Amino acid sequence: MRKLSDELLIESYYKARELKLSKEFILLIETEIKRRSLAHKIRVSS
Repeated sequence: MRKLSDELLIESYYKARELKLSKEFILLIETEIKRRSLAHKIRVSS
């Protein structure tokens, strides 16, 4: 995931949610988004 650009990471997050992929996978993306301090660019699900 570290090789993805910030923009692609955000797009991947929204696509994963749209496709209803596994919660574990979405959580993995959310964790990387938080690590990069990009959480302000998305609505993180609880």
